[in-house]
Amino acid sequence: MFEPVIAPSGTLLGLLQRGRGDGTLHALAAPEAEAVAALESCVLHDPRPDWQVENRSLYYARLWLDLDAGLDAVAEHLFHPDDHGDDRPDEQRCGLALAVLGHLAGYGRTDALALLRRYAERGACWQWALDELAVRDGDEALRLLGPAVLARFPRTPEGEQALAAAVAESFEPRPWNLWAKDERLGARVRAAQERRSFELWQRQLRPRGPRPDWSVTAVLDWARQGYEEKPDQPRHAAAARCLAAVALATDHPVLVAAARGGEDGARAAALAHLAAVADTEALDLIELAAQTGSAYVAETALCVFGCMRSAAALRRARGWVRRPDALGTAAAVMLARRGAPQDSEAVRGALLRTVRLEGPDAKALWALTEGAGRLGIREAAPVLRHVYRETASSQLRGITAAALAATDAAFAASFAVECLWDCEESTRELAARTAETADARVAERLRRLAADPAEEAGVQTAVRTRMSPDGS
Repeated sequence: MFEPVIAPSGTLLGLLQRGRGDGTLHALAAPEAEAVAALESCVLHDPRPDWQVENRSLYYARLWLDLDAGLDAVAEHLFHPDDHGDDRPDEQRCGLALAVLGHLAGYGRTDALALLRRYAERGACWQWALDELAVRDGDEALRLLGPAVLARFPRTPEGEQALAAAVAESFEPRPWNLWAKDERLGARVRAAQERRSFELWQRQLRPRGPRPDWSVTAVLDWARQGYEEKPDQPRHAAAARCLAAVALATDHPVLVAAARGGEDGARAAALAHLAAVADTEALDLIELAAQTGSAYVAETALCVFGCMRSAAALRRARGWVRRPDALGTAAAVMLARRGAPQDSEAVRGALLRTVRLEGPDAKALWALTEGAGRLGIREAAPVLRHVYRETASSQLRGITAAALAATDAAFAASFAVECLWDCEESTRELAARTAETADARVAERLRRLAADPAEEAGVQTAVRTRMSPDGS
């Protein structure tokens, strides 16, 4: 998978890659050529740690408008020979650019609209472009795209099947519905729509996937076999649900033996089941698995421990939290999620240790930063500020911002102001509720967010509530 290279957080490029509000503010104050170059670099080389989850497109589109930047570099990127380099469209390469174009079209940039139309006709990720056009373009323009889109599918059985799949996979059905009413294209599109509906109906009638026999031994063997055949698709969670239905008290020795030293698939399934039913031996078996099991078994043990809700699990977490290994981190995560004020120092210590040893993007930081906010650990504010500045994940930064709002008295006058320009809607909503209006930029930004048709409803509701107590 493509791993983005993230610039230092103190640079303009680094700020924009992270989607921080300060990125927009610094870009507007920087020389125009430098700002445009950094913005283009972000849009053409997606910097998101998880491009399917994190938001950047609206953030970059707004800055693109403010800078009045051209689209030549975007067009060159979209129509580069690499666009058709693989058998499957590379949405990670083009998706962010297409989404930014969609927002620009929504803001009235006709050049962005024209580029989307051209790419829908010729580009490899044409479905993404078509979905963007579906919510922004007019009926007549969409009708004109129909012949070019359908020409992608030869009139063969394989081509008709691919067309049916394309119809089903579209997020926005509007273009297809328009083409279904067209005199020239309608019969073929309607047939594709009907075929896909029939295939879905048939799939519901067919049994799906392998099923174990109805005994504890058979379920454990099914989990073992599944992991051996497809390690990337383990069955322990499904097997644990089956065990909950078939396991009797007389099966307890078999389950404990499997959890203590069975083969990986069976061991993981037994651990998951015993943890789910809060078995008295589950915690000891989890500790043993975390120390002696394979990477898969150890990871499963830590995962099922994190799902336990018993008082015994919480007490064991307090005993494990000082450990310097993965079990200690899992214990700290549990205390961050379910602990009491007495656990504040342990959570803060784990937060500091995790940042020091694993950096500002460690997986455990999601729960630890949220826990610092939930427990109101004011002493954690300095390390939370560090995570806020340095993490490459805009979602983790949003969680950290919420924690700072609960722990840092200076948040409202500092980071909250910047968060009004953040790339994540939840972070902007938090800022709209908390940023001090003594800063002249805040009132103007709140008015702009309230008037922006592309802004999310939650943010606009927070802005209206802030500007008018009755929310009007």
